[in-house]
Amino acid sequence: MKTIEFDTIKNEVARLCIKMCCEVTPDILKSFNQALKQESSDIGKHIIESLLLNAKIAKEKQIPICQDTGTTVVFVELGNEVYIKGGLLDDAINEGVRLGYTSGYLRKSIVKDPLFERVNTNDNTPAVINLKIVRGEELKIKVCSKGAGSENKSTLKMLTPADGIEGVKNFFLETLKKAGPNSCPPLVIGVGIGGNLEKVALMAKFAAVRGSDSKNPDPRYEKFENELLELANKSGIGPQGFGGDTTALKVNVEVAPTHIASLPVAININCHAARHYEVRI
Repeated sequence: MKTIEFDTIKNEVARLCIKMCCEVTPDILKSFNQALKQESSDIGKHIIESLLLNAKIAKEKQIPICQDTGTTVVFVELGNEVYIKGGLLDDAINEGVRLGYTSGYLRKSIVKDPLFERVNTNDNTPAVINLKIVRGEELKIKVCSKGAGSENKSTLKMLTPADGIEGVKNFFLETLKKAGPNSCPPLVIGVGIGGNLEKVALMAKFAAVRGSDSKNPDPRYEKFENELLELANKSGIGPQGFGGDTTALKVNVEVAPTHIASLPVAININCHAARHYEVRI
């Protein structure tokens, strides 16, 4: 049995909140540089160069990559041999978000009620926490930030098996074209296929915060990821919607078993910053 202190979790989450908002991940920087070499549009190249410069300044000065520092989404893998000492795991995570967003001077964007009392919580809590119990003595925490510009353009549709692969592709392109420039391309796009309504949305979110250097372990779905990426980049939307070859940096697909009469599909769009960092304790 491994014991992890409440404050250890709180402090690590706070650190990751600041880091993800101020430092573009290495995989995204690599994707920017690759896109710069392949982009044929002059304005597209200029925008990618500007994004690289923005990332450099943000890291050096420890200021946010983007003013919308987003909803904090946390994916947790908790080992069954881990004991949290000093409080509840959810409380430790939310205390970490509170500390990170206040001490890091990050914009607080969460209101406590969606309809009747849209009053800011003033600390970006509560976080959206997704917990998975796994074997072992390790706690893995991935902290992500989803801004409204990208999250608002994310979609879900309950297709039928008859719609098939072409139905998924059509829904993907429809979502992308509706998003247009509003989600700050070039994008990382998460696609969930299967499960049911809540499962497919969660898979799409998880896929959206996978690294741009990752791939689906099933060769068929790895190929499908590449096909969707090609479709996205042929759309002509381009960097920041000004046209070009780089509408998306990566498309990640996650799948799950589903009902015989169902084909749920969710598209979760992540902006060019694709903010996420993780820690293993």
